[in-house]
Amino acid sequence: MATKRMVYVVGLVVLFILSSFGFSVSYGAGEKDPKKENVSAAGSKDTKKEKPAMPKDVAKKDKVAVVNGTVITRADYDTEFSRFERQMAMSGRTPNPAEMTEMKQRVLEGLVDRELLKQESKKQGISVSDTDVNQQVATLKQKFSTEKEFSDTLAKMNLTEADLKSQLRQDLTIKKLIDQQVASKVTITPEEMKEFYNSHSELFKAPEMVRASHILIKVEPNASDADKAKARERIVAIQQRIKKGEDFATIAKESSECPSAANGGDLDYFQRGQMVAPFEEVAFSLKPGTVSEIVETQFGYHLIKVTDKKDASTVSFDDVKVKLEDYMKQQKINEQLGQYVGQLKTGAKIETFLN
Repeated sequence: MATKRMVYVVGLVVLFILSSFGFSVSYGAGEKDPKKENVSAAGSKDTKKEKPAMPKDVAKKDKVAVVNGTVITRADYDTEFSRFERQMAMSGRTPNPAEMTEMKQRVLEGLVDRELLKQESKKQGISVSDTDVNQQVATLKQKFSTEKEFSDTLAKMNLTEADLKSQLRQDLTIKKLIDQQVASKVTITPEEMKEFYNSHSELFKAPEMVRASHILIKVEPNASDADKAKARERIVAIQQRIKKGEDFATIAKESSECPSAANGGDLDYFQRGQMVAPFEEVAFSLKPGTVSEIVETQFGYHLIKVTDKKDASTVSFDDVKVKLEDYMKQQKINEQLGQYVGQLKTGAKIETFLN
């Protein structure tokens, strides 16, 4: 639980804001490729001033915690929790009652921990510049195609750009504290990495993979026999063109009724279990450079061309060591951060009132 909570705290300090913008809404983009479907549920002026501390006589019902005399209001808690609920909804997750109870407690603990870190960063005189904040906002904006899309996403999170900057300023300040007091002191030795690699070999196994392109002539589930026959005629005609030597990718761009047509039918690499069974069976049976006979799936009729294959293998230590070091360092930072916040709590006066 401690590790989960500290990962959550890191999320609140900078990564929470960044990850909030990581969710994207997928709109109908026409027909699907043969991959199995993944079903998902669904201008104020900026200021450096911190919010004034709540009066000490705030009603108990209006606060969820008090940290060294600073009140965390129920409104702040509700705002934070509602953001996580929206994230859950946008990612298609529906937590069960037990998970919901745990999440409520983690949100409260995260707010308390963040307040402690905020107070400590202020005590140590740590600050960030307007340039740092504006650069972070600019980075976030690059994730969106238009300014309006960025503004609309903020609105869905009940944030203005001024709110965002204020949050980023606070979180970047806390991150700076964590960098100085925790992250800068964490190192991962080559021996530690090697030991992890050897003791978790299952994590570094790469499955057999195929890279294939296809041409799809779709058939609707409720298509009549006549419509199926017409679709079959079309795919047969395309097959004849390919057998005569015409370029597969060019024909895919012209004729395929899958979104992959824009890429010449290329589906990139995939492993077993990612495609519908009839398509997968044929793709994995073909040799690179060969084209299948006509394949029928629930989407319609396909011609499949395998362009490359990769045998099952184990990723070498040298190929993975950079990412492995980053991963292990982050895990150790989370652990050390938990201990650091624990030390701050030792000398703090904390009251909680969440029902």
